[in-house]
Amino acid sequence: MIKALKRFGQNFLIDKNILSLIISRADLKESDCVLEIGAGEGVLTQELLNHEIKYLHSIELDQRLRASLDRFSEFPNFAIHWADAVKFDYDSLSPFPNKLIANIPYNITTPLIWELIKYTSRGLNYYLLMLQKEAALRLTAKPDTKERYPLGIAIELMGHADIIHNVSRTCFKPVPKVDSAITEIVINRNYELAQDDLFSELLHAGFAHRRKTLINNLRGFHGLHDLDLHELNNKRAEDLTCEEWLKIYRGLKI
Repeated sequence: MIKALKRFGQNFLIDKNILSLIISRADLKESDCVLEIGAGEGVLTQELLNHEIKYLHSIELDQRLRASLDRFSEFPNFAIHWADAVKFDYDSLSPFPNKLIANIPYNITTPLIWELIKYTSRGLNYYLLMLQKEAALRLTAKPDTKERYPLGIAIELMGHADIIHNVSRTCFKPVPKVDSAITEIVINRNYELAQDDLFSELLHAGFAHRRKTLINNLRGFHGLHDLDLHELNNKRAEDLTCEEWLKIYRGLKI
């Protein structure tokens, strides 16, 4: 096993029981085209290719892992892409994936998922991810909780996210300082939200200063003065329901 690099957010999964749980939950079909991000030494890659799937695209940044991943070149339904997953052009993938199954580097979790949900309109609607537990709790946080944040709201408006299984830090090598969680995201509506810059800007502006009320955070935001938001006067961004966020967004779109 090569030495994990902190700058890549690497922690390699070594627990075979957790691997089995991931594969079982993914419910792989012959028609599935799977995207894997952070292939590492190929532990999950091997399990995915052991199943009859249409295709597997794996993305990896660390060139030191070539020797580990080149062994999969014999599979006609496999391609490795050496690239930064946050900057990668996913439109270039063919066949295009419908499932993401990955132990993604924890240091890129939020920007990566923001980027990937832009492709839900093309059919990438299912995500089964190993996340830092703290990130998983934020993604699944309900209104009126301190964990609530923009990406979690976006996913709730577009589908749902659920924590499937908590994973001990001892299941990885090297052992990280945090626990993890297998998290499932299903996107099945409002695909256009992920591609609208106004929607993202609205959410991020609302959470810019958590101690401030939503109205204070959004002061001067595009067209906000034309909306009647008196019922939100004393609320902070984390207090709002998805329906309230959608009402503000649609009001700004008129």
